[in-house]
Amino acid sequence: MAIFREKPYTGINFVVDLGNGDEFGPESGLCEVVFPEARVQMLDYRNGNDKESQPRKLQTLTRYGNLLLRRGVIGSLLWYQWWNALRNQDIKATRTITVKLLNEDRSEVVLIWKFLQARPVNYQVSPLNALGLEPLIESLEVAFDRFEME
Repeated sequence: MAIFREKPYTGINFVVDLGNGDEFGPESGLCEVVFPEARVQMLDYRNGNDKESQPRKLQTLTRYGNLLLRRGVIGSLLWYQWWNALRNQDIKATRTITVKLLNEDRSEVVLIWKFLQARPVNYQVSPLNALGLEPLIESLEVAFDRFEME
């Protein structure tokens, strides 16, 4: 699925499916997606009888940071309800979140990220400010078990 080219893509054309099959509805319209760090942890290991004095590296765990999603407050309770379901121990509250990067004219998907077994761990709304002009933003921080790219 990934479409390679020499010129980098811009990060302004994207769609997000929050696991409900809706990419273009108002509840899926995000202003920002902050991708997590993905890291394979390594362990130094050396046998006592090794002829070399330096340790070798052994792969241990793969760790991921959390995915951060942001959108303007539109009066939807979808994010809160998902977070609330997890808070109330609903084990079926996991989803697969799909982020698709589009080309400049939005006619073609050029890269896909899939976050498997995703579940919200933090829900937050920006402060109300009577002197500000910024839109009210809600944020959803999502933990997941694994991610894949296509």
